[in-house]
Amino acid sequence: MTDPPSLTTYRIEDLAHRTHTTVRTIRAYQDKGLLPRPERQGRANLYSDIHLTRLRQITHLLDRGYTLASIKDLLDAWDTGRGLGGVLGLVTEVEGPWTDEEPCRITRAELNARFGGADDDAVAEAVELGVLEPVDGDQDTFLVPSPQELYVAAELHAAGVPLSAISDHLRELRVQVEHIAARFLEFTTEYVFARYLDDPGHRTDAHAAEAASLVRRLRPLAQQTVDAELARAMRVFAVQHLRTRLGTGRPPQPRTETRSIDLPAETIGAVERLVGRAHTSAFITLAAEREVAARALDEFASSHRPHIELGE
Repeated sequence: MTDPPSLTTYRIEDLAHRTHTTVRTIRAYQDKGLLPRPERQGRANLYSDIHLTRLRQITHLLDRGYTLASIKDLLDAWDTGRGLGGVLGLVTEVEGPWTDEEPCRITRAELNARFGGADDDAVAEAVELGVLEPVDGDQDTFLVPSPQELYVAAELHAAGVPLSAISDHLRELRVQVEHIAARFLEFTTEYVFARYLDDPGHRTDAHAAEAASLVRRLRPLAQQTVDAELARAMRVFAVQHLRTRLGTGRPPQPRTETRSIDLPAETIGAVERLVGRAHTSAFITLAAEREVAARALDEFASSHRPHIELGE
């Protein structure tokens, strides 16, 4: 004989206590459509285990960084029978590690040995950049999310590059790499994942599993493309740089034709305030070159994208 279904009911205060939230939050979720309305019995509003489960799902997704609007979309998928399990499987795949690197730990003594003495300012800057992460309860030990990144910094420092210059370079590099990553995600979403994200007919557990498989297949493509293009660019510019240095003994000068173009005074003024008048021309040039490189990446990925068809 099977047990009867649970008939447990909760008043709103009890529900808030069990889910470690507040009465005000529960009511706000109801107003936003995230939580079903309670059952009315006389003058009392009674909640059930359905509300308890839903509140725990919301808390779990909020902890993973999702907005209330995106959580509502996920829960609507569940309520219409499209399967929350498959959607969360896709979420887990996307949130998984995008590198094969394994984090490691390093002590302050090891940092000093590797960098010839790392002062407090340098360590604080590394923590701010996420190159190092403090370990709770141990002030002399740090987590290293990317040992490879720390190794590169140590090699550059050993070659004579100041730590402050390495930090500045990393900040600049991150802006450019984040731009490339955003463009690659926009591209793959438009041509591969849009059908799943935009078409309600493809929001089933089976299609979510297929989309998660696609994430695993497409994940390395951005890095492979950047590796190939970086190798090509380094070869071209390194040879040009060396020839210029050996030929003239002066810093390399651009070998491109220059032209005058009109830019809005407001734009020039904004750039001058950002980087200073002396660097305005270089900044605008680099910004234009970065956009050209991003479009080249789009064209490359477009010509090499796999032919993928999702099942019915």
